[in-house]
Amino acid sequence: MASIVSADALALQRLYHWEKTSPDRVLFTQPLGGGQVVTFTWRQVMDQSRRMAAHLQSLGLQPGDKVALLSKNTAHWLMADFAIWIGGFVSVPLYPTLAAGTIRQILEHSEAKLLFVGKLDGWEGMKPGIPAGMTCISLPLAPPDAAKSYTPWDSIIAKTEPLKGNPLRDADELATIMYTSGTTGAPKGVMHSFGTFAWGVQSGLKRVPAINNSARMLSYLPLSHVAERTLVEHGLIATGMQVYFAESLDTFTLDLQRAKPTVFFSVPRLWVKFQQGIGAKMPPKKLDTLLKIPILGGIVRKKILTALGLQECTFAAGGAAPMPPDLLRWYNKLGLDLVEVYGMTENCGVSHATLPGKQRPGTVGLPYDGVQSRLDPVSSEIQMKAPCLMLGYFKEPELTQQAFTADGWLRTGDKGALDSEGNLKITGRVKDLFKTSKGKYVAPAPIEDKLVMHNAIEACCVTGANLGQPLALAMLNIDAAKKAGTAEGKAELEASLTEHIKTINETLDPHEQLDCLVVTAEAWTVDNDLITPTFKVKRNRIEDLFAKNYDAWVGMRKKVIWFKT
Repeated sequence: MASIVSADALALQRLYHWEKTSPDRVLFTQPLGGGQVVTFTWRQVMDQSRRMAAHLQSLGLQPGDKVALLSKNTAHWLMADFAIWIGGFVSVPLYPTLAAGTIRQILEHSEAKLLFVGKLDGWEGMKPGIPAGMTCISLPLAPPDAAKSYTPWDSIIAKTEPLKGNPLRDADELATIMYTSGTTGAPKGVMHSFGTFAWGVQSGLKRVPAINNSARMLSYLPLSHVAERTLVEHGLIATGMQVYFAESLDTFTLDLQRAKPTVFFSVPRLWVKFQQGIGAKMPPKKLDTLLKIPILGGIVRKKILTALGLQECTFAAGGAAPMPPDLLRWYNKLGLDLVEVYGMTENCGVSHATLPGKQRPGTVGLPYDGVQSRLDPVSSEIQMKAPCLMLGYFKEPELTQQAFTADGWLRTGDKGALDSEGNLKITGRVKDLFKTSKGKYVAPAPIEDKLVMHNAIEACCVTGANLGQPLALAMLNIDAAKKAGTAEGKAELEASLTEHIKTINETLDPHEQLDCLVVTAEAWTVDNDLITPTFKVKRNRIEDLFAKNYDAWVGMRKKVIWFKT
């Protein structure tokens, strides 16, 4: 790894570089609530990180010990991570939405010696997952109970001298263990070194020149997720860009307008919500008409993007799930060319992306520089190879072996195909394909992409192994669920969803056409284990809960079925 990545590109060397060359440059802008914000310069960030690193060493932690982080995104999340690395330790970030049982499982499996507890919404439900006797430190903005129960960050910083010198970590040293929110089984601990992340971000920056020293980003997707970790954390380490943080869902629009990000990444779910929000204020047909009028169209585009806080955005991207082609086309009309990116925790999120300004709806584009990609000739599984591949799964040698081919290529678990330009199209998961009773295979992902374009659907799952035709299950978003609470609203929704299914079925092959759409009353959440923290639907769990009803639903001969458990 050291021969592939320059030592100057490694995380700690970059941190010391900015500390020395740009000490008074503002790095973080952190909302405190009530419209108040606080900013942190590189000097302040590194001073606090050095002090915390010294404190961790004073506790008797040994080099390579694991230190966990449980918090929503804040400036101090990143300072804590920097402190862990400077001190010689390995960080273990946890999703800030996990249930207590999963928190305990990860803390015990990772052998974490200490836990940072920060800004959280569901702290009372999470607290039982922390093993008795575990040393904890509360970050600023932590829940009052955590701040009272654990030693506060600020009090440690106030009485601890900063660690002297510039401790370094080799490229091959373990930097972090990131537990995946897999759709099946227990989370697996993906191990990444300082070198794998450095190579990944350097390769990514060649494709995304908009991430530079003058860039601004809003950090709101969990920093425990590989996309945010690579784009935001390692992006800022590499370039020195400025990072803003979001306060809450309620203030998200204001947070975006404050940051005016020049680079913005989101999961498709949020891009759809933006679109639906605009559609609620202006009928789509009217918007289409206005956008076609030369001067007026430009004014409308600017007004919409300004309302979203994206008027200065020069690079916008989506990933972590398929981007519906219709959604890409819609944003293109607004003058925002969404780049679609593809990657996974096991490769630092660095695999494929479409080229800026060259949308290829339905594909995730071409491999990044230095990434090799191929399709298995039998299963069509996407396999890739690059210096950003994980070191393996922590304490899971058999699973690690299964994740790679005999010649060292990562098995992504995704099925793919190439278009005439070599762009990669994700056609589904290798294990998600199911066969109907007619002996025909169905790939659920492309059908789900079409379903979620309805403004009432929050999440969906297409299933139907051994049935005559596939069927779909769906969860409504909050507004649609409220609407369904009245007889009139429910009837209106049913008519709209019925028409939606009819329109989709007309685009599908006969064996793929949906028999019915089942709307479930219960929300799909991380707590009831129906979705992962990154909003991926757990198909196995859906099958466990609902498969016993499939035959009865089909027998009802209705296109939309309302189901209460």
